[in-house]
Amino acid sequence: MGFNLLILRAVGESGRSHIDAWPAKLREAIPDIEINVANSTGEAMEMIEEADAAFGDIVPEVFERATKLRWIACPQAGPRAGYYHQALIDSEVEVTNTRDIYNDHISNHIMSFVLAFARGLHVYVQQQMRREWDSSYEIINLPDSTVVIIGVGGIGGETARLCAEFGMNVLAVDPRVTEKPPGVAELYTPDSLGEILPEADFVIVTVPETPATQGMFDAEFFRRMSRGGHFINIGRGATTILNDLVTALEAGEIRGAALDVFQVEPLPSDHALWSMSNVIITPHCAGAGPYLDDRRTDLFIENCVRFNDGGALKNVVAKDNWF
Repeated sequence: MGFNLLILRAVGESGRSHIDAWPAKLREAIPDIEINVANSTGEAMEMIEEADAAFGDIVPEVFERATKLRWIACPQAGPRAGYYHQALIDSEVEVTNTRDIYNDHISNHIMSFVLAFARGLHVYVQQQMRREWDSSYEIINLPDSTVVIIGVGGIGGETARLCAEFGMNVLAVDPRVTEKPPGVAELYTPDSLGEILPEADFVIVTVPETPATQGMFDAEFFRRMSRGGHFINIGRGATTILNDLVTALEAGEIRGAALDVFQVEPLPSDHALWSMSNVIITPHCAGAGPYLDDRRTDLFIENCVRFNDGGALKNVVAKDNWF
């Protein structure tokens, strides 16, 4: 049957990439497909009118020229703020994302944070740089600890499994998941979060940026945590108010924090978090790892085949919630 597909490369992308292999793979899977590749927004504006489906950042000025568009494949799990503009939200166009291709890499990154805090590695590395010998760090025995994971989709679910393997008591919070993922002892809805926060030695945030999660982790949230608790965010920077986090750390309201994402990136060099001994910072690299290009390719081609056959797409987004 075939359909018209527009592939819009990311702005600034240059050289060959896994995307270069897509047209040949797609034509092998769908012989009648028509593919147009745009290297700029301007080129996309000229091609979008005939497109039944599109891959990339379809900004409003491109979207408004679409006449046949029924599906957009978002290149990320959580795209930039504004990707889900109002015209797209109000339309009948389906959007899919790439969630679940990063689950193993990001959950491993999270566990690196947990283990560092449990054994004091963040303290001992700093002591090593100063040639100091002090073994007084109060460890956390993981089988005696409780973790609250906020968001137990693919990443949070895999993190829950790993935490349980270390013997941790895993409490999960999610607005959409209704059955406990493997490793989860108790599953709660977000309205119960305040009740279980004081129990947590670790609070792990995997939630995407949505209208409901912007600024969710603020001064009131940190005050509800245990004074011995550790806050870990690998979701989106916009969910956490960094000034409130700094205040909570300075006041001893929580014991430590580990962050891979920030309200402003790169984190400004003069930000207080850089110099705090109970903070671990990584530069938005939790998702790094092998096989991502292959996974993204396989997901996209499978969805193209499903779209061509009139089947249900994988990873459909609730557009008004951005995820």
